[in-house]
Amino acid sequence: MRHNKSVNHLGRQSGHRKALLSNLACSLILKKRITTTVAKAKALKPYVEPLITKSKEDTTHSRRVVFSYLKDKEAVTELFRTIAPKIAERPGGYLRILHLGFRKGDAADMALIEFVDFNEAALASGSKKEAKKSTRRSRAKKAEAAPEAPVAEAPAAAEAPAEAPEAPAAE
Repeated sequence: MRHNKSVNHLGRQSGHRKALLSNLACSLILKKRITTTVAKAKALKPYVEPLITKSKEDTTHSRRVVFSYLKDKEAVTELFRTIAPKIAERPGGYLRILHLGFRKGDAADMALIEFVDFNEAALASGSKKEAKKSTRRSRAKKAEAAPEAPVAEAPAAAEAPAEAPEAPAAE
């Protein structure tokens, strides 16, 4: 039983586990979303989120601390240059885990882990929901449609009197 055990060992010894989490974190930072097992995704989230918080302050010390965890210069550069400015105002919760179902070969529970601010599809759908504010009453839609028809007729009526004075002047 694993009562009161805060760390999921993932069936690995500590060196292998640290390397695994470091490589997963680098892949996540460079690709913005990765597909992995649910257990690895849940172990990765508390590993990466403090590093993202540390990246908000771009100092030599914070870069060295993050590099000691990631051990990949390109990932550290990407984290400080692209990710940190985009999540600067967010107080936490930088990652989301979405469950995908089961893997075909061994039926492992799979998940997609991604940055919240880098998913354009979710950001676009969120803005559409905010823009659409309508009532459930159908009468309001009919009332909106009615003023459009007379407005369309008004320019035609304005053109007709302009033509009428020209006719008597010709006689």
